[in-house]
Amino acid sequence: MTLEAFADTIVPGEKRFPDDIAVAGASSGGGAVAAGALELLADPATGIADDLGAFADLINEHARAYAAEHGLTPDPELPPLVGLSFADRTALIRHLTSPVHPEREIWILVALFSNMAFDTGAHLHTVDAMAAGHPGLAAMGFSQPDADGLWRFPDYSYGRELANLHPGTTSSGSPA
Repeated sequence: MTLEAFADTIVPGEKRFPDDIAVAGASSGGGAVAAGALELLADPATGIADDLGAFADLINEHARAYAAEHGLTPDPELPPLVGLSFADRTALIRHLTSPVHPEREIWILVALFSNMAFDTGAHLHTVDAMAAGHPGLAAMGFSQPDADGLWRFPDYSYGRELANLHPGTTSSGSPA
């Protein structure tokens, strides 16, 4: 829940259900959590999957200190970060990722993976992400693949061909 609250602060989304407390509902549509930020963070390929529990504990320590410093009394039944308002979560994470914070590398890394889940669906095969209506790819207007699952782009992005194909290029587009 704590890491969901962190990811939702980085790329906000709408609540998944009325009583959702991890996702603040600060934006319409799906955000980092709906895009699979936790799945990406937990992927061993990130190199941080084994440390997620420690990261959650650490940010909750920071949230406790933030609440005390600002005279806030978050709900004791919730993890401290989750108990903060969206504005307070944002202020805390802004501080943790600032150039002067000694742990900024950790928090910037977690933020980057949260963004990556939304922007690319890096933990998913792109065809599967598109079929499932991945919120980040949909928000960017990422095109659907052709019926065979491949993407082809019949129009040049600059409106013109930038270079002629090398004469040795095969029909599959590989160099000879």
